[in-house]
This record gives sequence, structure tokens and C-alpha cells, in this order.
Amino acid sequence: MSMPHTTVADAVIAACARIAPTWPLDRMIAVNPYWGFVGQSIEDAAAELAAMTGTTLLMRRSWFRAQWRARRFAARHLDVALAVAGDGATRAPELITLLDAATTADDDALLPRALVTDVADIGRDLAHAMSWSEFVTRHISQACAAYFDEGQAQWGPARDDGLWRCWRALAMHDGSPRLLMALHGFREAAVALPDNPHELIAEALDALNVAPAHREEYLTALLLSVNGWASACAYRRWEARLAKHDDEQIVHLLAVRLAWELLLYRLANPAALPQAWQNAQRAWSTAKSEMTNAQQQDWLLQRALEAAYQEDTVRRLSEAPRSAPSSEPASAPTAQAVFCIDVRSELFRRALESAAPSVQTLGFAGFFGLPVAYAPISGAPRAQLPGLLSPSMHIVDVDQQTRARVVANGSRPWASTVKELGTLAGSAFSFVESAGLGWAAALVRDGFGRGERTGDVLRETMPTQSAVVPELSTFAATGAPVDLSSRVSLAAGVLRAMNLARDFAPLVALIGHGASTQNNPQAAGLHCGACGGQTGEVNARALASLLNDEQVRAGLRAEGIDVKDTLFIGGLHDTTTDDVHLYEGDVRVWVHRQSLLAFREQLDAAGRIARRERAPSLGLGDMPDAKLDDAIRARAADWSEVRPEWGLAGNAAFIVAPRARTRGVNLAGRSFLHEYTWQDDTGYAVLELIMTAPMVVTHWINMQYHASTVDPLRYGSGNKVLHNVVGGHIGVMEGAGGDLRIGLAWQSVHDGTRERHEPLRLSVFIDAPADAIEGIIAKHAVVRDLVNNGWLFLHRFADDGEVHQRVRNTWAPVQVAEAGVK
Repeated sequence: MSMPHTTVADAVIAACARIAPTWPLDRMIAVNPYWGFVGQSIEDAAAELAAMTGTTLLMRRSWFRAQWRARRFAARHLDVALAVAGDGATRAPELITLLDAATTADDDALLPRALVTDVADIGRDLAHAMSWSEFVTRHISQACAAYFDEGQAQWGPARDDGLWRCWRALAMHDGSPRLLMALHGFREAAVALPDNPHELIAEALDALNVAPAHREEYLTALLLSVNGWASACAYRRWEARLAKHDDEQIVHLLAVRLAWELLLYRLANPAALPQAWQNAQRAWSTAKSEMTNAQQQDWLLQRALEAAYQEDTVRRLSEAPRSAPSSEPASAPTAQAVFCIDVRSELFRRALESAAPSVQTLGFAGFFGLPVAYAPISGAPRAQLPGLLSPSMHIVDVDQQTRARVVANGSRPWASTVKELGTLAGSAFSFVESAGLGWAAALVRDGFGRGERTGDVLRETMPTQSAVVPELSTFAATGAPVDLSSRVSLAAGVLRAMNLARDFAPLVALIGHGASTQNNPQAAGLHCGACGGQTGEVNARALASLLNDEQVRAGLRAEGIDVKDTLFIGGLHDTTTDDVHLYEGDVRVWVHRQSLLAFREQLDAAGRIARRERAPSLGLGDMPDAKLDDAIRARAADWSEVRPEWGLAGNAAFIVAPRARTRGVNLAGRSFLHEYTWQDDTGYAVLELIMTAPMVVTHWINMQYHASTVDPLRYGSGNKVLHNVVGGHIGVMEGAGGDLRIGLAWQSVHDGTRERHEPLRLSVFIDAPADAIEGIIAKHAVVRDLVNNGWLFLHRFADDGEVHQRVRNTWAPVQVAEAGVK
């Protein structure tokens, strides 16, 4: 529960901290949009958010009834939910009566706390007029789109003085409030507003008589009313603070939104609005408690559904030895393949192990532990690591002659230039006129899904795969050289973290991932979130190059890691087509030629198995094998395809354990898998890294999918077909106006008939001693908040073979009913 702040400045800081960042389209990564609320229980945060904006963190009551009738959970799972809730909760029979009710209607939603924009609409005929909330959102959004534009437009306002002064200057000449909303005196009143955003905020709170106890909640609600742009501003602050700077545009945005409250309060209806606003504020104090009471039963239903999933997962894991007699290759592996922990890799890893039992697979965060930014031959450097981190090193291209030539000519690869010209709003028509009919064939080809297929995602990163190899820069981000000692230390740390510091196979493939998709502004959201929304190609190839370096290998032997003559090779898993490309041009392969040939065939066979398993979810389940591969690859090249793949939809678990715990177990593409052996982790440093980075990232992914499903209006980006790109890469709007949209498009979580993502909180399973896990929870506030406040569930594999769950600071076995019991 938030605490009241005594000063305006404190309330502003707290309100801005409540807004989670959202990354731009070209670096789109998943974020928990409720990140600013994880310091309180998820139930408490849900009630507060509902009171502020009317949002929900839960599905509709009718949806839970449908899950009950489909036997997705049972009475015993209601008992688990009630036991966790403690005394005083609704009893199971009452919940069953609620679920068995004949009606499928949802309960009426309670109204959130009113803002001035809401009060100003009292008495207006909204059936024939735009509401003030809609108008203000549109007005602010247009100003933000112009101010934050990244080169898409050839015009724009001055940016030197910040968003607040930009908006104020525009408002002084804006006649739309009078013409469209009959608001007289707007321009004159805007002239009189303070020039400083902090002064405006203080003046407005005083004029509106907002009590100190309600300031933070009120300011937060204002930012949430334009949450898309607030999140974009929060990203700017996040990035600035990672670089030890700051960015105040989110404060400027708050001032703009609050200015509208003040102007409406003074101008919209001076005779009646002040009293109506005073009445509205009186209702604020009870709004949260009303929301808490209204949601109590639904949280029990949510917990019961999650208990059912956890029981099923524990049952599957407990059956691993029987379903997979050889949980590891019977003899030394012929190859080892390290995949990203991404849930899409779980399916492919099972397919590869089925096609090639002699191959050992491992899971590791897809940036492969490299704290880097990548500087391509042309263009600005981009981060290739999780958004939680800041790069400390650079990767550049080895082919310095090509780099020097490109830089000297000021040129860019032709394919990249053509692609950008053809997609920017400002150049689309002139591009078509210039290209003429010569471009018509490509348009027809792409329109019928016959465009360039597998490899699109590969070629975007490097202009020529054979000539350009990414390697660590000769300089770190600090300007200091990345000397041999630093490279050896980095390589040793990565190998130990991925549980691959001994027993190397002759061939080790480091396989990142990306997604082939066309005409998709949110394509980066299908790439690797651990690589900052880029593909994992650069990281995989750079790490392979580092580990193949003879000087680094000599240094590793001194560290007790002997890779012998193992060949490391980078690869990329195209998650849309389940093709895997190996970068054989990066390495000398004649010694390992036969191993590579065999491994390539095994990858091809695994791809066919994986495509067959995914076919039903794509509506291709009845298609014969001979046509299926081409059909799936055609989807990746079809610019009219709104669902080329399902991304991470369905994600529900994060398993941190040796592959022996999960090998042979069908986890249905819903689990993130991270390799870890606690016996090899001295001081539990690796476990600490996993719980503070990959666990947080997987939680972010889980909650982004959750929010986009339970409240697509506020936390999803709407209909993909109606997306309009804003400001180059800032984000998308749905249609021509409204707020910037964040989260996932509806087509990413819904197939047109039903939800494809089941909104369950992340269930984390860790194979480590309880005291090690507890020590990390006690040490890190973020981890403690996520676990203790119910934002995720924590389990561990116990010594007795059972799986224990952490509930209220204690560990207890997860009860598993006999198979077949409903």
C-alpha cells in the first residue's frame, strides 16, 4: 500500500516511479506493465489499479466458469487456494455454487476514482459528442508524437525546452478545444500557465484542493490515463539512469496531463464543476476497499487454476525417469547445443533430442552472458543484452576494410536502405513512384506469401555472412581495451554459468533465435528479449569466436577449463519456421566436417518434428508432411499473415535445473528452461545471477502476456491490422488517434475464437537447497517482492524427490492427485 507523501516533489517522484517502461519497436522487449506496483501484494496492487483506472488483473467471471466446466481445475484446487488465503475466506462450497451458476454473465464492474475529465462530462450527451477523456488523450498524444518523433516526420516542434514547454507553446495557438469541444478561453488560460512543469504541478494540486494523502494516487492515475506515452517516457528515464544520467520527460508529461485537469476545472463549467469535483474526491477514500471486496472471490478462482497447472507440471516432472529412461545421452554426446531459455526452445530441444539421442541440449539466456552492444558496419550501436542491464563492451565486425569503406562513403547496405524507404510513412508514396512497376513483382510475390523466406531474419543483421564476423571490440564501452585477461575471465564466467565447464563434446553449437515475419512493426517482440529485442545471431557468433580463440583457450586451461579441440559454432533458430542456420563460414571446419554434416541433418530432422507439433496451433494440423514445411515457411514470408507464430503465448513456468530433470518430458512449449547444477555452484553465485536476472526477465514476459490478455484495452496494443507506426520506432497507435498502445496485439494472444494465452502467474522451479534460495531472497529486495507479494510462485526440488512450494515463508510439498483424478 502506498504511503502518503508530505511534499509535492515526493508525490511526483513516487507517481512517476509507478509507471513501467516500454521499449521502442526496434528494441521491443517484454515488460511487466505493473512493475511499479510489485512492492505490494498483487491483490492489493490489483485493487489499487482498479480504483485508479478501472483495469483488472483477472479474467472475467464467465471465463473462470468456462474453465471449471472444461475441468481445467477441480474442488481440490479450490481447497489449495483457500488454504493459501487463510482464515476468513469464502468456503469451497460457496465457490462451487458460484461456478455452477447457470448464468455466464460477468459481474458489473465498479467505476474507478473520477478525474476532472470524468467530472466535466457529467450532463453532456456523450452519445453524440466526444468525451473529455478521449479528447484530452488525443490532444496529448498528438503533441507527444510530434515532440518525440525520431525522424519519420520532416517537421516538428523545438525540443530543447522539454515536452511541457513544447505543449504549452502549441496550446497557445490551438483552436481545437473551442472548435471541437466548445471550450472557450483555452488559449488565453494556457498563456497564463507557469513556464516550469514543477511549478505547474504544485499550482494545479493546490487549485484542485487535492489533499496530501491523495496526491500520489491522483498523479499516478493521471499518468495511467495516458499510460502509453507515460511508459515511453519511463523508458527514456530507465535508459538514462542505466547510463548514470536522468530524463525528466515523464514529469513534463505529468504536467501536461495535470494542466488539462486545471484548465477544465477553471473553464468547462465554472458554476457546477468545482462542487462536483469536491464530491468526487470524497469517494476516493473508499474506492480501493470496494475493489478489494469485489475481487476477492476471483482471486481465489485464479489461484485454484494456477494450483491445477502446478499440480500437472509437478506430475509430469515426477514421471521424467519413466518417460525418459535415458535422461542424458547413454555415452559421451556427439554434440552439445546451447539454446535460449525461451519457451519456444523447449519444443525444439525435445524434437532434437528425439531425432538425435546422442545430442545434449542446454538452456541459457539468449544473450549468452555477453554484456555487449553491437556496432554494425553502418548505423548506431544497439544493446544486445536484457533491458535490466547496461552494456560494458562492444562487438564490432572483423572485416575492418568493409567497415572503413562504408564509413568513408557514408553508405549503407542497399537492402537495408530499400527496406527503410519502402516502409517509412513519409516516403512510401515517393518510393513507389520512383520504383515504379519494377517493384510490382515483389509486391505480388509478398502478397501471396511467396517472398524471401528462411534467412530474412538472418540477413538483416549482417550484410554478408561469409565476409563479416562479429567479435568483441578492441575497446570496452569505458574506452579501456578488452585485454586477454578480461576475455578469458568473460569466457570462463559464461561457460560456468551455462553449466558447460567440462565434458565438452567435439562440437558445441551456440544457438540464438529470431523470427522471420513480414510487415510487422512489432517484429522485435518475436526476437530475443535477452538480446534487447534483436536476434541472438551476433551474441552466438561472437561467443563462438571468443571460445575458438587459441589464446583464450590457453587462459581457460589455467582457470581449470580445458575445451581441448572442441569446435564452437554460432547458429540461429528461426522460431517461425523451426529452421536452424549454422554459421559455418565463421570457422575452419575441415577437422569437424563429418560432425557438422551429421549435426546439420539432425537439426533438419528436428525442425520437421517441431513443425509437425506446432501445426495444429497454426491451423495446419491436417496438412500432410510433404506440404507442411512449405506452408509454415510461406507464413513467414506472407506480409498479410497476422499470426506467423504464437511467440511466447502460453508461458507459465521457469525451470532452473539440470536437463536430466526435464529431458523427455513434454512441457508443451510453456516452460523456460535454464541449465543449472547447484553442486557445481560455489557460493551460489550462479543461482543468485539466475534469480536476479533471468527469473525477473521471464516474470516480465509472463506478466506482459498476462496483462495483454486480461485487459487488452489498456495493456494490449489492439488490432494489428489497424496499427500505425508513430515517430519512426516509438510505438504504434491503433487507427488514427488515441494513446500510444503498449503490450501485445490481440492477434498475439487470441486466435479469433479463444485466448491462446492462459493468464497464469509464473511458476518457478529451482533445483537447489532451500537455504541457498532463502539467502538470495533475503539479499535482494526485488526478488523478495516478487516472491512474497505473490507476483510469481517459487518451488524447489527437494531431497526426498518431491517438489516443494514456498508459501508464506515456509516450504511444503505440492500435493499431486493420482493420474486421471479430476
